[in-house]
Amino acid sequence: MNIGEAVKMRILKLCQERSITVNKLSTISGITQSTLSNIIGGRNNSTTVSTVKKICDGLGISVVEFFSDSLFEELDQEVK
Repeated sequence: MNIGEAVKMRILKLCQERSITVNKLSTISGITQSTLSNIIGGRNNSTTVSTVKKICDGLGISVVEFFSDSLFEELDQEVK
């Protein structure tokens, strides 16, 4: 799994845990719906830390909490 896939899965998991839609997350995070749709749709595999921070702020969690998930423990090597 690469980092883009892990970020996408983590966002979906957090939305499900909070019973909110991706559209609602876009609103509470101040991220455009198209940006979030690109992340979720796999068209953006290089989400910026700034975007992740906005998502975390919208969800009321820290960046550390976002990345504290087993999804991020065994990522594929990005540089080969």
